[in-house]
Amino acid sequence: MSRYFDKSLATILEESASSSPTPGGGSVAAMAGSFGAAMISMVANLTKGEKYAEHQVEIEAILEEIAVVMTTLEAQVDEDMAVFGAFMDALKMPKGSEEEKSIRTKAIQNAYKTATLSPLEIADTCIKATELALRLAPLGNGSAISDVGVGAIILDAALRGVLLAVDINLPGIKDQDFVAQSAHRRDAQIEKSAKLCHEAVDIVKGRL
Repeated sequence: MSRYFDKSLATILEESASSSPTPGGGSVAAMAGSFGAAMISMVANLTKGEKYAEHQVEIEAILEEIAVVMTTLEAQVDEDMAVFGAFMDALKMPKGSEEEKSIRTKAIQNAYKTATLSPLEIADTCIKATELALRLAPLGNGSAISDVGVGAIILDAALRGVLLAVDINLPGIKDQDFVAQSAHRRDAQIEKSAKLCHEAVDIVKGRL
């Protein structure tokens, strides 16, 4: 699979603004989250040298973990776009006979579930990045510490954005247990992200 991130930013913006259904909101939110994570990485990279020697073990750990987050988000952009493609394929399945209708209905229901799980997983990745922002906030280079706040805010917005894809998919799913579990997971993610973001930004503002 080719990486969508291999395209130029100008091309990504052009395609996002076009009538093409992909990249859609979930993918764009994941891309925004990548920029938020990049801010965490940048400040951690600026927190090196003798001045920050006592924090180097933690800084190196943050750098390793945020690198994994960024790689994960890149992959999740591609996965989210593929999931949407699979959903569209399910809608196009034949429905001439009762058997075809049954097969199509099952495929659509499976596609709805996959299209719900994808944004939930992206949201988990955004939370991981915001946790790293909170860890970095009291330690990061003071000259760039505002960018940790920027990262946390972007990540929280990305999470809220991507979870709208859950909201739009749940009404189409017949499995009410799945709906209830997904809604609970979504609500918990929103609450956790907001708390982490608020705490990180408060620390950042206290250091400005």
